[in-house]
Amino acid sequence: MTVIDEYFEKIGTAEKSELERIRKIVKMTVPEAEEVISYGMPAFNYKGKYLIGFYVFNKHISLFPTAKPINAMKSKLGNFKLSKGTIEFTLSNTISESLIRKLVMYRIEDIDREVE
Repeated sequence: MTVIDEYFEKIGTAEKSELERIRKIVKMTVPEAEEVISYGMPAFNYKGKYLIGFYVFNKHISLFPTAKPINAMKSKLGNFKLSKGTIEFTLSNTISESLIRKLVMYRIEDIDREVE
């Protein structure tokens, strides 16, 4: 059992299903990403750096890809509430797989530039 699995045991079935979908997308996009708990939330690290995280709140779910990917893709994120480093969404208005992949790939490129 991973640290993310432990977190999933504490949340509702519908929310768990959505986070599993995000987890699968990240793992398919970046198989070498490491599952971690960062600031109390499930997240992934890539090359030892924070990649993306997610968390269930009372009335929404948040995806935390950091500020740069959000700023770069703001026009594609118009259906969601945005704040610095955070995208809020609901189970009735989820983030598409292609958009999650783009956010992750943007973050990977950013990390690769940092570690070079």
